[in-house]
Amino acid sequence: MKLNEESALKIAEFLLQIKAIKLQPTKPFTWASGWNSPIYCDNRVTLSYPKIRTYIRQQYVNSILEEFGRPDIIAGVATGGIAQGALVAQELGLPFVYVRSEAKKHGMTNMIEGVVEKGQSVVVIEDLISTGGSSLKAVEALREAGCDVKGMVAIFTYGFKTAVDNFKKAKCKLVTLSDYDTLIKQALQADYIAEKNLKSLKEWRENPAEWKK
Repeated sequence: MKLNEESALKIAEFLLQIKAIKLQPTKPFTWASGWNSPIYCDNRVTLSYPKIRTYIRQQYVNSILEEFGRPDIIAGVATGGIAQGALVAQELGLPFVYVRSEAKKHGMTNMIEGVVEKGQSVVVIEDLISTGGSSLKAVEALREAGCDVKGMVAIFTYGFKTAVDNFKKAKCKLVTLSDYDTLIKQALQADYIAEKNLKSLKEWRENPAEWKK
């Protein structure tokens, strides 16, 4: 779910302006998965723009307090959620940890970097949700450490049904600051795309694995 339509549109506008999100329905990108895609998203770009970075941080904070209350810890998902999570934790005056995609192969073989204790409440920070698989690995690791995961907040989601199903199965509430539908709405208003592209963009979201094969 997304909380605020006005801020969701503003974030979509920012992401398009700084090319954190690029839309090319007629010249698709190829993802690492092999999927063809009309969209490429790299929310790390937002960190290079203080005004935008601060706005996003505040929307994270507002969403956390409104949806989950004040947790004991903020946890970022490696790697995109680390910087965003640290900014949020600093603003809230809370401890911060981050969760690796897999345990280290050396030393303490940690998957969670930082200090967590059983029973502590955690909100997880992510920058982008596609299928949700890697994000939910972090949730699982925190739960295995005895944490009470209240939910996850991300900047953007493509809104794939797979992701919706995965979060439902994991019983993890997902809140996003903006999403694909809002982005397309903003892109159309600002002439980043033409109305003739809408059908193709909708088809991709419904069946990304088969789009333009």
